[in-house]
Amino acid sequence: MNHGENLDRLNRESDREVRQRLLTVCGSTKWVEGMMAHRPFASVDALCEVADRVWFGLSKDDWLEAFSHHPRIGERNLEQVKFAATAAQSSKEQSGMAGATKTVRAAFAAKNAEYEQRFGHVFLICATGKTGEEMLSSLGERMRNDAATELQNAANEQSKIVRIRLGKLVEA
Repeated sequence: MNHGENLDRLNRESDREVRQRLLTVCGSTKWVEGMMAHRPFASVDALCEVADRVWFGLSKDDWLEAFSHHPRIGERNLEQVKFAATAAQSSKEQSGMAGATKTVRAAFAAKNAEYEQRFGHVFLICATGKTGEEMLSSLGERMRNDAATELQNAANEQSKIVRIRLGKLVEA
């Protein structure tokens, strides 16, 4: 099956099925509803453009809702209810941390806790293809930001994650 056929299937599925699929992409209920309002999607490019337009039109609270559905990088307990829709994808996306040394994982966990304490949300980075060392370096750099800058950085990273997940959704 190609992207066009899968996009056609996504356009034909019931609202309930599409909502469930979109929740595996992004945990913001307002984002999902915004996406639903733009169905059917003319192309994969249009799907991604709508995703960004809806995402960047949301409020801080909607962004924080989406962030809360991301397990911490390196999180071992992905069985929590709030991670149910995205656990499988998150695990694959974060595989670079699984291959990191114990020292890197421990340093990341400590910095990550500091980040959450400072900014009030999970550290988000589009981890696909990144090593544990690269993620630790990015975390250290982003700790220097003010809260508004870091919220925008996390939102930008979420957008990248969504685009990757949407691509996989129409490949499936």
